[in-house]
Amino acid sequence: MSMMEEFKTFALKGNVMDLAVGVIIGGAFGKIVDSLVQDVIMPVVGKIFGGLDFANHYIPLNGQGTQLTLIEAKKAGAVLAYGNFITIALNFVILAFVIFQMVRIINKLRGAVPPPPPADPENTVLLREIRDALKK
Repeated sequence: MSMMEEFKTFALKGNVMDLAVGVIIGGAFGKIVDSLVQDVIMPVVGKIFGGLDFANHYIPLNGQGTQLTLIEAKKAGAVLAYGNFITIALNFVILAFVIFQMVRIINKLRGAVPPPPPADPENTVLLREIRDALKK
């Protein structure tokens, strides 16, 4: 089989196509979650903590002042943008939780049951049969 035929067989398998669809939908879903965090959750968290806006929190590394916005501070030199990290970490936690809930719901809808316990080894079955025969 030529390399092109092997690649065609691989690329057209159902799992590869499902993965491609999942990646595309995941990218769009990531943007939705990012907007949820940036536009809905972080303003509420900022309000709770006294008008705090995490996106503009940073530690200047080139002597620039902390009164600048993050974009201006980055133009002036290197900064440690820990507020941006907090926002992205919160994005991840929310996204992971939402995906967990979606998988839970889909498993319930499918009626997924846990796999049955593994069968006893053959020697255990034989020993039980011998035990039962001796009891008789």
